[in-house]
Amino acid sequence: MSNDEIIVTQEGLEKIQQELEELKGVKRRELAERLKVAISYGDLRENSEYHSAKDEQAFMETRILTLERMLKHVRVVEASSIKTDQVSIGSIVTVNDIEFSEKIEYRIVGPTEADVMDNKISYESPLGKELLGKKVGDKINVTAPMGTIQYELLEIRMA
Repeated sequence: MSNDEIIVTQEGLEKIQQELEELKGVKRRELAERLKVAISYGDLRENSEYHSAKDEQAFMETRILTLERMLKHVRVVEASSIKTDQVSIGSIVTVNDIEFSEKIEYRIVGPTEADVMDNKISYESPLGKELLGKKVGDKINVTAPMGTIQYELLEIRMA
């Protein structure tokens, strides 16, 4: 894996492509209309609508460039390459928090797809790093601000 390489699942690739398409199409047209209306108000020096739209435009164009750069360096993890005998990117794992006897399910994804609220953790996160390559029954120790958390890997499956 090179430094520029961005690893994503197929779902992650589709989200990037969808966001880029929306920004380049609908969002650009909406913003152009906002700018047109704001310009019609006259004096641009003290026109807050104009300045707000210009700021949003700068942010949006930066995001478009970022997404395009990501797509140039993306590597999609193929579902057929996801193993169920050991944890890899794309795996769905069930772990048991040993201290609290709590079962938690996570999907191991690339950093651009990570979403803790959706139980998607990056392979670069402390838990993700520890899980990669592990097998069912392995114990994993993760150092966190509140101390070391010990997990047992209960299940590995594909999406």
